Amino acid sequence: MTNHVAIYPGTFDPITNGHIDLVHRAARLFDKVIVAVASSAEKKPVLPLEDRLQLASDALASLGNIEVCGFDTLLVEFMRQKGATVIVRGLRAVSDFEYEFQLASMNRHLDEGIETVFMTPAEQYSYISSSLVREIARLGGDVTPFVPANVVAALKKQLG
Repeated sequence: MTNHVAIYPGTFDPITNGHIDLVHRAARLFDKVIVAVASSAEKKPVLPLEDRLQLASDALASLGNIEVCGFDTLLVEFMRQKGATVIVRGLRAVSDFEYEFQLASMNRHLDEGIETVFMTPAEQYSYISSSLVREIARLGGDVTPFVPANVVAALKKQLG
């Protein structure tokens, strides 16, 4: 695909090795991938937006066609601002599909020019989710297999 800008949205609280895997693979498919970090105050993220932006930027610094941005609007509005036409979403398991299908349908209803592309993570990341990583970190468990080292440090600092 040429001249296509894709958005990979999420709260990235924290960014995981699974997210990183999907962004690397999306970067091969699209001219530009914008990692759109939602402020998501209603989800009460563990890490502040500024930290999540920096951690994602650091984790993806080796990719030349990636931009990391925060947003607090409707995703379709953010996409219009960025000139993006494709949403990249990860599916870890069949259980993710129903929710993701609803999101894709709603986004297409809000803007018929938007397409959603579903990608599956590499098998070794298929069970990793930000919420599980947060819970393990909150309870003092080792999250080093699931996130980059800078994220481990940020979680330890934030959670004590």
